[in-house]
Amino acid sequence: MKLLEDRIKKDGQVLAGDVLKINSFLNHQVDPQLMMQCGEEFKRLFAGEKIDKVLTCEASGIAPGVMTAYVLGVPMVFARKKKPSTLNDAVYWANVFSYTKKVNNKICVEEKFLHKGENLLIVDDFVAHGEAVKGMVNIAQQAECNIVGVGAVVAKTFQGGSDWVKDHGLRFEALAEIDSFKDGQVHFAGEE
Repeated sequence: MKLLEDRIKKDGQVLAGDVLKINSFLNHQVDPQLMMQCGEEFKRLFAGEKIDKVLTCEASGIAPGVMTAYVLGVPMVFARKKKPSTLNDAVYWANVFSYTKKVNNKICVEEKFLHKGENLLIVDDFVAHGEAVKGMVNIAQQAECNIVGVGAVVAKTFQGGSDWVKDHGLRFEALAEIDSFKDGQVHFAGEE
């Protein structure tokens, strides 16, 4: 998605450890118009698929997830990183390691929000090592849902997460695919 790539080039900052900081439009401050365009692009990419719900992970997956769900006309469910004290219902759990924060998280979704046989589109902000996606796939499998695909706003293809998704027989679509951060610059797939 050219508009997204342009925004990453303009506002993104490559940090040590192969981290891309894009908090001016996705991970801290959200550009709702750009996120709506991301949602529309996911709708186009997954046209023809029956999708009952969008599944994402808090916090940065919520903006693209809710916009995708909105344009698809379906609910969005997000995996929580902490079980709230008000939650006494049964939940699906998965362990997720954050390479950015260097911490383990347990993500959860209440069982009442995912039903056997539902068709889920997993949407995430970043797919790098793929840990959040692995956790959401695990939760979807526990709920016996069908995963129609995984959509990433940004995929760092050189870190293996997108390969993991494809190797597990899941359709993968990224709106911006980054091949490297050579010389501290973002290099997208297909760039010279």
